[in-house]
Amino acid sequence: MLEAIQVTTTTEKREDAKRIASWLVEQHLAACVQVSGPIASYYRWKGELETTEEWRCTIKTTAQAYEQVEQAVRELHPYDEPEILATPITAGSKGYLRWLIDEVDIFDS
Repeated sequence: MLEAIQVTTTTEKREDAKRIASWLVEQHLAACVQVSGPIASYYRWKGELETTEEWRCTIKTTAQAYEQVEQAVRELHPYDEPEILATPITAGSKGYLRWLIDEVDIFDS
């Protein structure tokens, strides 16, 4: 059985988030990508405190597709080192999880 996961990344521009979201869904690497924001991010980068307005992509996919999702995000993302975090989905409605898994097809991409 395929394992459902949720992958998160953030971008500085909404257009970048929308491009990543559309591509992942079109390629059947994600069943759904939600773009939300703007959000405020506070972090250290190269020793400096940074504050940036960003857009979050919440990617619903499978553990089996993770490597391809990560590769695609890296290729489409403008950041040198984008946030790419995967979290297992431990529970959810059976119908939704069935739909999610059915929509992700790493063999078609």
